[in-house]
Amino acid sequence: MLTTVRSVRVFSALVAVTAALTLGACSPAMNGPVIAPVTMSANDLQGQTVDLVVGQVLNIDTGSLPVDSYNADIEDESVATFTQGREDDTATFNPGINAVGVGSTGVVMTNEDGGIQPLEFTVVVTERTP
Repeated sequence: MLTTVRSVRVFSALVAVTAALTLGACSPAMNGPVIAPVTMSANDLQGQTVDLVVGQVLNIDTGSLPVDSYNADIEDESVATFTQGREDDTATFNPGINAVGVGSTGVVMTNEDGGIQPLEFTVVVTERTP
């Protein structure tokens, strides 16, 4: 449990820093508050609709399964993209779905460990409001 909490905190902090640096490099019209990630358990995603805004991330808590064991097929990558989970020497990064454009897309996540039902859910991305 401690590793999972640490992973979520590290991932959230990295998302916030990356967003702040990215927004700082944009034109003044693009500056605004950092968008917090949405964190959900992989077990809770089945059949769900996840609402995000452009630039927001769905941080997926894989529970006791390895963070790098999940892959995803995304129907429309102009709406959302997948980031593979990984571990390095000092941190664990959960897999995530990145909201990149307005629209709706289906996501099917599978686990390489097998025997685990594919996770099918929908991501709806709306425009970020100022």
